[in-house]
Amino acid sequence: MPAYKAPLRDMRFVLYELHQGETLAQLPGFEEMTPDLIDPVLDEAAKVCEEVLAPLNRSGDEEGCTYENGVVRTPKGFKQAYDLFREGGWTGIACDPDFGGQGLPKSVNTLVEEMICASNLSFGMYPGLSHGAYLAVHAHGSEELKERFLPKLVDGTWSGTMCLTEPHCGTDLGLCRTKAIPQDDGSYKITGTKIFISAGEHDLTENIIHLVLARLPDAPKGIKGISLFVVPKFLPKADGTPGSANGVSCGSIEHKMGIKGSATCVMNFDEASGWLVGEPHKGMRAMFTMMNTERLAVGIQGLGLAEASYQGAVAYARERLQGRSLSGTKHPDKPADPIIVHPDVRRMLLTMRSTIEGCRALGAWVAMALDRQHHSAEPQERQGAEDLVAVMTPVVKALFTDLGFEAVNHGLQVFGGHGYIREHGMEQLVRDARIAQVYEGTNGVQALDLIGRKLPAHAGRYLRAFFHPVSALIEAKVEDEQLGSFVQPLAKAFVRLQQATGQIARVGMAKPEEAAAAATDYLRLLGLVALAYMWVRMVEVALPKIGSPADSDGFYRAKVATARFYMERVLPQSGALFSAIMAGGQSMMAFEEDAF
Repeated sequence: MPAYKAPLRDMRFVLYELHQGETLAQLPGFEEMTPDLIDPVLDEAAKVCEEVLAPLNRSGDEEGCTYENGVVRTPKGFKQAYDLFREGGWTGIACDPDFGGQGLPKSVNTLVEEMICASNLSFGMYPGLSHGAYLAVHAHGSEELKERFLPKLVDGTWSGTMCLTEPHCGTDLGLCRTKAIPQDDGSYKITGTKIFISAGEHDLTENIIHLVLARLPDAPKGIKGISLFVVPKFLPKADGTPGSANGVSCGSIEHKMGIKGSATCVMNFDEASGWLVGEPHKGMRAMFTMMNTERLAVGIQGLGLAEASYQGAVAYARERLQGRSLSGTKHPDKPADPIIVHPDVRRMLLTMRSTIEGCRALGAWVAMALDRQHHSAEPQERQGAEDLVAVMTPVVKALFTDLGFEAVNHGLQVFGGHGYIREHGMEQLVRDARIAQVYEGTNGVQALDLIGRKLPAHAGRYLRAFFHPVSALIEAKVEDEQLGSFVQPLAKAFVRLQQATGQIARVGMAKPEEAAAAATDYLRLLGLVALAYMWVRMVEVALPKIGSPADSDGFYRAKVATARFYMERVLPQSGALFSAIMAGGQSMMAFEEDAF
């Protein structure tokens, strides 16, 4: 597998040409965020990922993390790479400058996250979880907690975690049993066990700050009785340095299918000192600040791994000689033609490419909505952006990770038997990608969130944030001489999406299982339409530039050709998804339980 190269050309196309990223500088707080500042950040991030993180990916997978007597050690080279990463300021690029961050837009940080995930997902888990902890404390913590913990999280000398899951309690967090007992000094004693804690224990930072869900003695039952606490591994001293050990220990680490360089821990809290984040019994609201951001980040994990697999598959398809082209020999000077001449190999490569580039465009659109939500001076713009983020968060998480896993499997398939062995690195990408469909809420849970919470919220207001721009584009461009052939497939799929939405809305209240039975297919249908919308917009940008000096490398020609493949070969899946949704859930729910 060739060395990873960050797709900076396409990233800049998405950021500047498609989404007009230069307008970020018009938002309060982003006045300096011009291409002159952003481009060097992207260039340097690419350099770090290509030259520092990517070379550790395979060795980190082969060595994995080790656990001995409560101590977890990361793979060789991770500590040195983390120190370089931290010293370069990468742990704080999207953090508040008041706490030492660089304050870059989320849309820029999302592109950096993709590079990190593509080059070394296991490494990226450590700063990724820290950023989630930072966001929760920043949004909900007291000023005292912010001053105590955020500067160290931002500069990377301390890291963070999310401690939600318990042995008996995964998606249903209302079953959480971890206890929090108030103390006279305003702190709490936290007791309980959490499992599947990414970056729960390691040797990269001098302290680890755990964000822990627990119950107060007077907590009501269920999810409304959960509070959130910040629980450090070492209790900070007055000067901000780590002090005595807290009642926090790692009981073991998991032996996993993938992301083996990321420590996944069982964490035991034995009367550990912690401090309340936000209000009592309102922990889920605070935790969802972390989880929603993490769900977007997990979607980007799927995208990054797909990009890495695509690069490997293309390089291999160009050099692997097998058979002759069905239309006649293409390379008579060689004993066989490279496999890139074969239709099925091209099908796999173009499926990967069209979904990767579509997801990159959609992910950046949602990330820019986050920037507007938090920084726009216009209340109406902030509300519209918030609505779009709300409806698209489960879509980005589930769609990107599903398509990402499909893509890395296509990449392995291009290699044939050579993809199944370790030497080329393609099988690691498959193993690493699989977890993204599971954690931060399984993709089935994301689909239920979409149809159960997001669709009916505020009489469908969230969904309108997506439907209205799609409808406007179709109405304006469906008869366009150049764009029409791209808009018409989008229009047909959008009609199916509208009809499926109406069907789910009709049956959802009276027969919730009917709606739930359609949830996964509906999320995929909405996601494919969203990618088609992105592709039409990308074609609109690219078409006028074909043949211009800017297209000397064929970038815009390839963009339009990829769009045509998506519309003709991927988007038609919307028809089958629509049929499945309209068929209802009777065939699955009427099946005798004993017959399984």
